[in-house]
Parts: sequence; C-alpha cells; structure tokens
Amino acid sequence: MELVANGGCIFCSEKGSGEHLLLGTRSKSRISETIETSISWQVQNYFKSYKSERANKFIAYFQNFTNTYDSVTNLKKKYDAALIDDRIVGLAIATRPDCINEDIVKLIKSYSNKYYVWVELGLQTSNNETGKIINRCYTSEQFTKAVELLNKYNIDVVTHIMIGLPGETHTDLVNTVNFINKHKLMGLKIHSTYIVENTVLNEMYKKGLYEPISFEYYMSELCYVITHISPTLVIHRISGDAPKEILVAPKWNIHKKWFLNGLDKMLKEQNLYQGCQRDGCQGCQGDGSPGN
Repeated sequence: MELVANGGCIFCSEKGSGEHLLLGTRSKSRISETIETSISWQVQNYFKSYKSERANKFIAYFQNFTNTYDSVTNLKKKYDAALIDDRIVGLAIATRPDCINEDIVKLIKSYSNKYYVWVELGLQTSNNETGKIINRCYTSEQFTKAVELLNKYNIDVVTHIMIGLPGETHTDLVNTVNFINKHKLMGLKIHSTYIVENTVLNEMYKKGLYEPISFEYYMSELCYVITHISPTLVIHRISGDAPKEILVAPKWNIHKKWFLNGLDKMLKEQNLYQGCQRDGCQGCQGDGSPGN
C-alpha cells in the first residue's frame, strides 16, 4: 500500500502507545498466540475475584498502529487469526481515517453477523494546523469522509481527542467538541497529553518548546467536554495511561483515581451531567433532573 505517513505522531512511543499489550506483533501465528496468551493471563490474574468471575466474554482489540493498512486479503487473515476462541464476542479495530476504503469497510462489516464490531479513528483535534504540528498527516475532512463511509455500513465508530496538545487553546477544544457533535459516533475516548521517552514531544519539552498542562487545567477542560458533548455518546475513557517507567511529564498522569474521583466530585457539586450545556439544552432544573 502507498505510504501515508512517516514517523508517527509526536507523542507516540515506538510501540504506538501499545505499551500495555502483552505482545506486539502483526503476523498471523503471533496474533493467535497473543490472543491465547492474553485470555489465559486474564483468566489467571483477573477472574479470581468475585466481580471478575462474572466476565467470561472478550473483545479482540487491534489497538496500536494502523490496523487497516494492508491488502483486504491480508487483513482478513489477521482478523481471523484473532477470532479463535468462542468466548470472543467483539472485534475492535483502530486505524487512521485515511486508511479506510469501501473494500476494507465491507470486510469489517462481514464480521458483524457473528461479532459486535466497531472501528476507532484518532481525531485528537479538529484543528488541521495542530494536526500538522503533531504529524497526524491526515485532515479533519478525511476523518469526516471515513465516518460517513462507516456510517453507510452501520459500523459503530469510536474516536479519540486529546487535551493539551502543543499550541492548543480552549477555543480549539470548543471547536473540536462542536466538530464531534456534528458526526454520527458511538463512543469517545478523552486523553490528556503526556510525554514519554524517545518521542518528538519529549525533545520539544527538553528544548522548552512544550509545557505540559496542569491537573487543574485538564480537569476543567475535561468537565467542558463532558458537559458539551452529545449525551448519546458513550464515554469510553477520560484519561490516557502512561507507563510509569517511561513517563517524563506530567507526573500527575499516573494517578488515575484523581481523574475518576475528581470528575465525579466536580459533576456532583455543580449539578452537571453529560451534554447539559450543549447548544439547545436548557441545563439542569436545580433538582438534578435534565432540562429540555
């Protein structure tokens, strides 16, 4: 296939932000091995508690790198290699908007008869100038076209946005939220921008060309996203997970409970909920019930 980008985004490590994966490979045999190893590890380590015993279904998740960047024939072999256990009920495929075409979408759709299928598209920001800075190498217009194609085949779409990208202001976040609300999406993953070793962003940080955002700023912007995003979207995450051993800054990123507890406290204290301040919503009624 034609090369669409080089070097990766400036914040991604050499593993494409897949440090938490047990194995990183794309060969057919190793994909099957990864699935077998992952399920076995999950069962042995997580399914011992009373809560985890209720979970006995899995999703095959092609997370890092571009998982539609190949021929349709090879992609089918790779997807099939992951669907080797009867307990797998879903197939999630993360990719770039500019690496989606109708033949690939038809292939993905073919799995929907047996599995719940969705595609994840990185947006990060609707600002194409920021997109150039972070080496995204595709436009927001290409994102829109990819979403429309996936919508055509009734394939759910999850997208990612990032708070604190270089040069981004609150206005950029407002524009990104408005942009997302114009699309038919199933889910949203919200990430803070963090710096890890061996990345272009780390070099910018060391040269004084980038300053990480504070925890307080992130929580304020996170609250804005939650209250202005469409209430029909499923919020999949509210922070990214940076491995401690390669995290450079900000150090608050490793405290995941701070996000969860902080956001919960903020929403309760201010009587806020998802989508309550979007256009056309009259907000809360004072008793915690939604407005119109």
